[in-house]
Amino acid sequence: MALGLPAWVAIGFFAAAFLVGGILALLRALNVPIAGINENVLSTALAAIVYLLTLGVVIGLPWLVKKRRIILQDIGLQRLPSWMDIWMAPAGLIIYLILSAGLIMLATSLLPWFDVGQAQSTGFGQLSQRYEYILAFVTLVVIAPVAEEVLFRGYLFGKLKKYIPIWVAILITSLLFGLIHGAWNVAIDTFALSVVLCLLRLSTGSLWAPILLHMTKNGIAFYILFINPTILHTLGG
Repeated sequence: MALGLPAWVAIGFFAAAFLVGGILALLRALNVPIAGINENVLSTALAAIVYLLTLGVVIGLPWLVKKRRIILQDIGLQRLPSWMDIWMAPAGLIIYLILSAGLIMLATSLLPWFDVGQAQSTGFGQLSQRYEYILAFVTLVVIAPVAEEVLFRGYLFGKLKKYIPIWVAILITSLLFGLIHGAWNVAIDTFALSVVLCLLRLSTGSLWAPILLHMTKNGIAFYILFINPTILHTLGG
C-alpha cells in the first residue's frame, strides 16, 4: 500500500497530462485552428481537463473495477467549513513559511547546485486582459488547490494513514506532492506545504483547512507573479 497507492496516484496524474498533451498535438497535426485560441484560455481549459481526468482515473477506476466506492468522509469533505478551519489556515501558513524557509536554507548550504531562484512554469504567459487575470486566478487559486487537496491530502493521505504510521503517510504524500511540481526549489517548498496540509487534515478531521491554506498560498504567489512582481526586488528577491 505504501508503494502501490502513491504509484497509482502518480500514474493517474502523468497519464492524464500525457493524454491531454497527445490530443492537443494530434489536433495541431490535423491543422485544427488551435492557434487562434487565446493561450491563457487554452491553459485554463487544459488544466481543468487534466485535473478532472486525474481524479476520474485515480478515484473512479478503482470504483468501476473493484467497486471501491469513495465517500465524502474518506476524503475529508463530510461537512461544511467551520470557523476552526478558517482560523487554522493562517496559523498553518505561518508554520509552512517557517518550515519552507528552513528547508530551503538547508538545501542551499548542503547542495552546491541548488538554485533557489529557479522559476516554476505556471502554464500562463503574459496577462494583459482582465479576463486573462480572472482565468489565471481561477485556475491557480481555486481549481488547482481544490483538485490537489482532494487527490493528495484527501484520497492519498486519507488512505495511507489507515495502513501505515502517520508520519510515514505524511512523508510519502509530501514527497510525491513535491516531485510532481518539477523544479527542486519548488519541490522543497511544496514538500513543506504538504507536511503542514497533512497536519491540518489530521487536526481538523477535514479537508477544508488544507484547501483554504493552499488557496491562500497560491493567492500570494499569484499576486507576486502577476499583480506586483516588483515586490520581489523590494524584498531583495
